[in-house]
Amino acid sequence: MRPTDDSYRHKGLRKKLVDTVRSKGITDEAVLAAIDKIPRHFFLDSAFDEVAYEDRAFPIGEGQTISQPYTVAYQTQLLEIKKFDKVLEIGTGSAYQAVVLAELGAQVYTIERQKKLFEANKQFMLLKKYPSVKFFYGDGFEGLPTYGPFNKVIITAAAPEIPAKLIEQLKPGGMMVIPLGAGDVQQMLRITKLENGALKEEVFDRFSFVPMLEGKK
Repeated sequence: MRPTDDSYRHKGLRKKLVDTVRSKGITDEAVLAAIDKIPRHFFLDSAFDEVAYEDRAFPIGEGQTISQPYTVAYQTQLLEIKKFDKVLEIGTGSAYQAVVLAELGAQVYTIERQKKLFEANKQFMLLKKYPSVKFFYGDGFEGLPTYGPFNKVIITAAAPEIPAKLIEQLKPGGMMVIPLGAGDVQQMLRITKLENGALKEEVFDRFSFVPMLEGKK
């Protein structure tokens, strides 16, 4: 069962989480405010209630995790979200990252390849409060060409290579944030698509994500 009560205690734990994430180097106050606002314990089974605000990942089923809040904040900060940005997210998972983006004013199009996770999010009442998030069941490597192009693309799984179809769906001047690498540890990249179609790559810290897989399940 998912919890539905957001108590003063939960709000206090969120404030501590924000302090932790800030102490690790996140400086974007809008991102920190989004994390402070969103009841992360709603995204987990009530059995995780006591630990939902620790800065770590937790299993959500189907071999997937709800990402560590610091990782969510890190990727979001790199994306430099502006209000009404059209964002393609690859790997909905728990939908926590999508909600953080929505809190920042983004129009989010998020793809999940695991049918069970996709269906679970349909029943998740909190997501009804975020009509700016549109959910899709599909193969992340294909993206959503019908809905593109996008201002930003965020990949929340370890990509073995930079997916060419997702670069195609990025607007000139748009940015992709992607953990790149097939091993246990990935390098976080920010790729900017220049007006002439060339790509500018910036390399950031190392992280560990579940692998990005092709097809649907």
